[in-house]
Amino acid sequence: MSAHNREFLTLLQKAAAAIGDHAEEVAALDQAIGDGDHVTNLQRGLETLLRAAADWEAMDWPDLLQKSGMSLMSSIGGASGSLYGTLFMAMGKALKAPEGSAVSLAHGFAQGVQAMKQRGKADVGDKTMLDVLIPVAQAWRAATESQSLPAVTLQAIAEAARAGCESTRDMIAGKGRASFLGERARGYLDPGARTSQLMIEAIVRHLEGST
Repeated sequence: MSAHNREFLTLLQKAAAAIGDHAEEVAALDQAIGDGDHVTNLQRGLETLLRAAADWEAMDWPDLLQKSGMSLMSSIGGASGSLYGTLFMAMGKALKAPEGSAVSLAHGFAQGVQAMKQRGKADVGDKTMLDVLIPVAQAWRAATESQSLPAVTLQAIAEAARAGCESTRDMIAGKGRASFLGERARGYLDPGARTSQLMIEAIVRHLEGST
């Protein structure tokens, strides 16, 4: 297994562990305003991807991401599978450097999030995972373009994820089952935004320990 594969597998493990640690919390959120199956679907997709990635031979970042996207699209049910699959596949296609430099990954992530917006026909303010992912993409691009120190970049990403997730608490949903609840959805974090935040922060903590 190449260094790229090992690091990618470690990041997946950190993300999956964070979801497992907060599964009951997310399930309660989703039972209140969603379909009730978000965390179960996400865990199944991550477990499938972890098993597959453990057996992958040496790959560069574009191939890792595109293959992961296909796995997630087929293994996560509901809208999340399509959206996360789109994110990974579009990100892999957009990467210019096979070694996955910070600038290249930031550009790829921004392109992946844009593809998610188009597929889901959603944006900031719709009370979805995009309320986390769009600010994270913006913070990452801004930090790399200003040539910030790695620690500053990671801090900006984590702060964007936390703020984006918290912003969904007072929103009326524009997409998904919660959109039918109107005012009743206000006061709850969006489950997809919460799982996105959890995974991003878990990855950030790992990377902070590696810098």
